[in-house]
Amino acid sequence: MNKTLLSKLLQATTGHMVDYLNGLKTRPVFPSQDQISALEGFDFDLPLGTTEPAEVMDLLHQLGSPGTVATAGGRYFGFVIGSTLPAALAAHCLAGAWDQCAGLQVLSPVGEKLESVAGQWLKELLRLPNESGVGFVTGATMGNFTGLATARHALLKQEGWNVEAQGLFGAPEIKVIVGEQVHVSVLKALSLLGLGSKRVVRLPVDDQGRIRADTFEVDDGPTIVCLQAGNVDTGAIDPLDQIIPIAKEKGAWVHIDGAFGLWAAASSKFNHLVEGARLADSWSVDLHKWLNVPYDNGVVICRYPELLKAAMSVNAAYLPDGTPGPYQFTPGLSRRARGVEAYAALYSLGKSGVTHLIEECCRHANTMSKILQEAGYEVLNDVVLNQVLVDFGERTDEIIQAIQQDGTCWASGTKWQGKSAMRISVSSWATTDEDVQKSLEAMIRVAREIS
Repeated sequence: MNKTLLSKLLQATTGHMVDYLNGLKTRPVFPSQDQISALEGFDFDLPLGTTEPAEVMDLLHQLGSPGTVATAGGRYFGFVIGSTLPAALAAHCLAGAWDQCAGLQVLSPVGEKLESVAGQWLKELLRLPNESGVGFVTGATMGNFTGLATARHALLKQEGWNVEAQGLFGAPEIKVIVGEQVHVSVLKALSLLGLGSKRVVRLPVDDQGRIRADTFEVDDGPTIVCLQAGNVDTGAIDPLDQIIPIAKEKGAWVHIDGAFGLWAAASSKFNHLVEGARLADSWSVDLHKWLNVPYDNGVVICRYPELLKAAMSVNAAYLPDGTPGPYQFTPGLSRRARGVEAYAALYSLGKSGVTHLIEECCRHANTMSKILQEAGYEVLNDVVLNQVLVDFGERTDEIIQAIQQDGTCWASGTKWQGKSAMRISVSSWATTDEDVQKSLEAMIRVAREIS
């Protein structure tokens, strides 16, 4: 493609992007059934010949854009999903043009550098040890997998066992302790690592989903303790400052699933909630949630970079010993340059911007909790961060579905302590007071119509 045609293609695509983003304020948050049915227009036999790229993009925008969920807007409150900051979106587009394989420094000096700098900034914001290693991964599931794989390596190494070489057959047993409200991503990681999702020791939790510190104890022997910063329903955080010292006294490895809750550390208003987090050994944090960068984006952070390298690194004839690169800290070697988007988001926000983002989301959540209670509905959780659980009564499930179909906003349903509840997750930089007001009006109107 010549330069003129390429320029026109990219300009037209930019026009599609701007058209889409400008329409988020007025369109329904969830596509209509007609718009979903229209996606069948993508179903046709692969053409024999070529198609002009501009024609491809026109079809994607014409059929695809209406069929999206408006998670990039300010009235999506489902599944703890952030939007995309302008700088992060622009960086995502530029990184696509760069088309970097970011696993090796020799393949992408800029990819390696931006991950290094963004990693340092993240450790500072999250108040984690400066000496820690950072790996950019797809999200919390892979972050938990990587952190727990490092824990497995370290604990078995202490027992004289090389798990990477010898596997788990005949290996010393590793005990794994989790809370009753452990997130499914941790359980998935444990199952992938051969540590089992069913054989874990589950500790009782309080009415907010936090591990009860009075029930916590650790025996001798290789042990992994999985703690949670941000219950996916309530936002509650385990008593890290009480549990971690006990675990460390027994030589246990402590891993924190901090997908969104660990971002509380970036705010002086909320950092007391994660007091003691820096005492852990590894942490998993999503970036596509509260940092509001494009999917898929997360990090694993490990206090001991050499152990992280030992668990993750590979050797091959074309990878001379000591070949530097981000691959040493993650399961994948061939991968995109996620650090570009993280760098852009952090640089554009600065420390104060990150703090403001976190605190605004929490303020919106508290406003929604207050107004819904004033309207006569029960909020089931202590709103400590950005999560609100609402009980509309006997017809809660029906009301949730109706709110979703109304299109003004979108929140997901869940089950909490035997009750159906609507889960409101305020995670977007784009959410405004107007968005909150419009959403509350729609929620209350729909609930009253059905009740």
